[in-house]
This record gives sequence, structure tokens and C-alpha cells, in this order.
Amino acid sequence: MSRKESSGALLCPSAHPEMPDSRIFGLIGGTLEEPRLAYLDEVAPVTDDLLALARPVKPIEVFRIAATCVESACCHFDGKNCQLAARIVQILPAVTEALPACRVRQDCRWFEQEGRAACVRCPQVVTQNYSPSDDMVRAATPAARVNASPGSNY
Repeated sequence: MSRKESSGALLCPSAHPEMPDSRIFGLIGGTLEEPRLAYLDEVAPVTDDLLALARPVKPIEVFRIAATCVESACCHFDGKNCQLAARIVQILPAVTEALPACRVRQDCRWFEQEGRAACVRCPQVVTQNYSPSDDMVRAATPAARVNASPGSNY
């Protein structure tokens, strides 16, 4: 079902498992320095059993999760747009030429807002990144924050 057929809610593709309507759409692979998202063939609803598979690390270190965008409850939302998506497109390089085989794109806030430019950068985003590059820290840091701490959340 497309967003137009459903409630109209957009999805945040860098969500946490406790967020409303959360679902897993990818697995984090690659290296610590260059993580890459492997997109799942089908989206899986977040369950306790799936989250347990990530142990002993946090699920957001292993899974990319999409959930209903919480809009004004998020530090990245400016009332109209996701500034995280905007900063990712402005700061980070593209890591693929082809659009990834993403199963949440049709409802994704980043795609709705930034289009293809967000999609070709998305595979390098890790929601909980303990070794972010300077550019990743800049992209993840809301404008209101002066200093980013290690373990930046995207």
C-alpha cells in the first residue's frame, strides 16, 4: 500500500525500534569506517525476537529501522522538513549510482523530501555510529546543538 492509499504518514528511515509502527528494512554491514546497508527483500515488523538477534549490541547498530515520522517531536524536524535528510544530501557523498532496492522508499520522508539524492547516500547511514567521520557528525548534528558527542544518532 502506498502512502497515498494509507494514512498519509511518512516514515523516518533512521528510526528506533520503540517508535510507532517500526519495521526493519535493512542490515548494517561493511566496516566500522565504511558501513553499508544491505536492504532486505521484505520489510519485517520489529518484534522482541528480531531485536534479540542483535545482542549483545543495540539493535540500531545492526538494523536500519523505519517508523512513522514523529515530526515536531524530533530534533531534526523544522516544522516542514527533515533537516537530517537535508544535511545528509548537502554534506555526505553519494555511495551508489543506482537507486537501492529499498522497500520503504514509497513512504520515506527522506525520499519524499530530497528524492534520489537521499537514496544514493542512505546506504552509509548508521543510526547509532560509534566511529563517525567528521562529515557524518556534521550531518547528524541538529543546528541547535553546538557539539556532537561520540556515538552520534542519525
